[in-house]
Amino acid sequence: MMVPVVVESVRMNPQSGQRVVILKDEKLDRYLLIWVGQSESTAIALELQSEKAPRPLTADLLKSVIDELKARVAEINVTELNDDVYYARIGLVNEKNERLDIDARPSDAIALAVRTEAPIFVDEDILDQHSISLPNQDDERLDVYRDFVNQLFHGHGSEEGERRPDA
Repeated sequence: MMVPVVVESVRMNPQSGQRVVILKDEKLDRYLLIWVGQSESTAIALELQSEKAPRPLTADLLKSVIDELKARVAEINVTELNDDVYYARIGLVNEKNERLDIDARPSDAIALAVRTEAPIFVDEDILDQHSISLPNQDDERLDVYRDFVNQLFHGHGSEEGERRPDA
């Protein structure tokens, strides 16, 4: 089963330069962290802040191509986790109402989703096994959780940016 999520934020560790997209389950208080590359994090963050790059980024180009082909992005699905790498699919619908399912890196798919306002879904098994939950603001354990999340930024991730935080 696929679970709807939203892009909660894009963050960067200033010491290591590692960047992470944080996806939040729309219904439950759980978060999935996906490490991404610099260009992908920039593409996502700019769109979330309603800013545009001086020249089209890859996600902008892809959106333009999809628009010119009279297709639309129906949804983004984070479908698998193999060998500590996340995988995604872009669900497209063309002008004949035919469905196309395209393999993509989650970071590229998310950058496209925020540009097209397409819904993002994550496989429930991935969320069940790899998401983190944070206590509410009044919980005295919040500092411990913040320390835990901050530790995730030290020494984890990859240049490709699709790895689990504990990989």
